[in-house]
Amino acid sequence: QVQLVESGGGLVQAGGSLRLSCAASGRTFSTYAVGWFRQAPGKEREFVAAIGWGGAVTYYADSVKGRFTISRDNAKNTVYLQMNSLKSEDTAVYYCATDSTHPPSSRYGEYDYWGQGTQVTVSS
Repeated sequence: QVQLVESGGGLVQAGGSLRLSCAASGRTFSTYAVGWFRQAPGKEREFVAAIGWGGAVTYYADSVKGRFTISRDNAKNTVYLQMNSLKSEDTAVYYCATDSTHPPSSRYGEYDYWGQGTQVTVSS
């Protein structure tokens, strides 16, 4: 079992930056792919970024490519999402999730464990 806790969300002006963290319990976390997803009010949860267990493989949604960077520190059991040049359309609850059996992917159904989410609000 893996428990995930997201943090780092908040209110920021358009053009600003935030860094989200996803802290995990469980000694096998370093062997899992991790993804970030987001859900805006009235919309479906959508893929944002994913990272392989070693950190070398990353994958981004087109909407965030070039602005967001996913990284991980397995010694700290933590995955980060650095978000720059934020836009109002980035406003959402951001969730991290782990996938114990697949390479990093955008497929929601492949992720096993989910955090509770952290709110990101970008004011224009």
